[in-house]
Amino acid sequence: MHFTDKVILITGASSGIGHELALLLAKEKARLILAARNQAALEAVRNECLLYTPYCEIVLMDVTDETQVNEGARRALQFFGKIDVLVNNAGVTQRSKLIDTSVAAVRQLMEVNFFGAVMLTQALLPHFREQAGGQIIIISSMAGLMGYPWRSGYNAAKHALQGYFETLQTEQPIPHLYTTIVCPGRIHTPITYSAITANGDAYGKMDPKQAKGLSVTFCARRILKAMHTRKKVVLIAREERILLWFKRYFPPLFYVIARKGN
Repeated sequence: MHFTDKVILITGASSGIGHELALLLAKEKARLILAARNQAALEAVRNECLLYTPYCEIVLMDVTDETQVNEGARRALQFFGKIDVLVNNAGVTQRSKLIDTSVAAVRQLMEVNFFGAVMLTQALLPHFREQAGGQIIIISSMAGLMGYPWRSGYNAAKHALQGYFETLQTEQPIPHLYTTIVCPGRIHTPITYSAITANGDAYGKMDPKQAKGLSVTFCARRILKAMHTRKKVVLIAREERILLWFKRYFPPLFYVIARKGN
């Protein structure tokens, strides 16, 4: 029960990894603040969490809107007077070839996956400085470590996320601020239903390979373990881990295999 009474803000908490993390943390009696755009979905997750913890609040937040992010951070701090852990989980993936993908679609992917995390982190860094510590969890992706087909804008956003938060780790501006970058591969969540296509529309279906991914419960448990041990980087993947090994040590084979992917 490492997170009992810890105040934890989770973005993208209405589904997928965020939802599962919220449930596991609720079972540890954490004090939760759940953020997302969909009020009905957030309230449903909150009701599940209240079965295990009496402390669970929600904040409506579109992470692409700086005003909403700053206001959401302010409101989140009001609930329990502090935030111990920020989980930057909000994200959207992509299913379209680079050559067909509009610049507008790439901007949208960057706004959600990169700038959303940056803006919320910046909004809360003064609080972490004032309380002399805290923890930031970044849900990145194996896509942040290599270029994979049909995910050009998503790859770019996750690469940017890796660079930005690795810099936070190396600069260490607050002595007791711990940052963990999580790189999941395919996890069985509904993320591909809202994946962005070439013109910015939703993909609207489950990717067959995503359906065969690691269980979301396994992923969330690995994240909690990394949070507890304050690990700097954690990879949660199967085939993608092997592909990354090829990229690092046998690049020609990486390109052959990656080109066959989607």
